[in-house]
Amino acid sequence: MSSTLVATGGKGSNPKTTLYVGGLHETVNEEILQGAFLPFGDLKDVNIPIDHATGQHRGFGFVEFEEKEDAAAAIDNMHNSEIYGRVLKVNYAQPMKIKGGDKGWSHQPVWADADEYLAEQQAEEEFARLEKEQEDRRKHQQLQEQLQQGPDPMEALEAAGGSS
Repeated sequence: MSSTLVATGGKGSNPKTTLYVGGLHETVNEEILQGAFLPFGDLKDVNIPIDHATGQHRGFGFVEFEEKEDAAAAIDNMHNSEIYGRVLKVNYAQPMKIKGGDKGWSHQPVWADADEYLAEQQAEEEFARLEKEQEDRRKHQQLQEQLQQGPDPMEALEAAGGSS
């Protein structure tokens, strides 16, 4: 049987106490999940997210332990085990990826991304200016090429028409 190593201490270490539990049967609720993981240690929280469209859970949940060693023991014992005929996948939960940092946009002031916005606007303006310069140079070059090719056909017509 393999065992899970748990990192302890160190600068910026994050104790791994929250587990992802996947493969849940549709009849499993938070109480059943709590009962399955309680033998491994004290629990802080048990959460099974609900799909707002269907009102049912999507087959996964999260279990948070008080101690990281208890979480490691739960992974060792519950990963690939069965509940209601379904094989569970139990791993450390990944941190939520929320736009706007750890707490999301709603916890930031309106001006929090003003510097980034201004930098993007300046870059867009500079790009537009460079495109216009390039287009102007291209038109100027075409005009120069036309002048070097010889007399303007309109001038020749005007000259021919004025002498008759």
